[in-house]
Amino acid sequence: MSNILIINGHQYYPFSEGKLNTTLVEKAVSILEAKGHKTRVVTISEEINVEKELENHQWADIVILQTPVNWMSVTWSFKKYMDEVYTAGMGGALCVGDGRDESAPKKNYGMGGTLTNTKYMMSLTLNAPEEAFNDENEFFNGKSIDDLLFPMHMNFKFFGMKPMETFACFDVMKNAEIESDFKRFEAHINKHF
Repeated sequence: MSNILIINGHQYYPFSEGKLNTTLVEKAVSILEAKGHKTRVVTISEEINVEKELENHQWADIVILQTPVNWMSVTWSFKKYMDEVYTAGMGGALCVGDGRDESAPKKNYGMGGTLTNTKYMMSLTLNAPEEAFNDENEFFNGKSIDDLLFPMHMNFKFFGMKPMETFACFDVMKNAEIESDFKRFEAHINKHF
């Protein structure tokens, strides 16, 4: 069985209290622990201990990032988490610098990750409808949800982590289909774990 770190990246806004992301985290914990996996949950809106977070990442076989997409990216509080935790991890806990060394200073950028046996999965909640993606005539000009979150994929790759299939709940503010999203989420977790 696997050690699974789940990061709840929700940032409170008056129009978005975080109930959906919290419920998805709770569902993931319930399903995963019933299958015998060990879980740890980090809620970034709470106080973060950098050393404990580095240890959590080293402990994990899989990291699940459960987060809303705000302004085409993750929340500012998760960006702060990355600045503090991921930067501290560059001394070897998550990666050895940026992967380059003096003998070849122009080669191997981003190849110093120490989490090469760790996978990650992004589980996202968005206001955008699913139809806004993968269609040349819509807002994202044919780009996918993974294209939108390309910088996050690169952050995890920087640590040597391997991607799992992304999950997304779309149109959660105006045309939510929460029960359907929960069923799809449970199927996604059961398929991949």
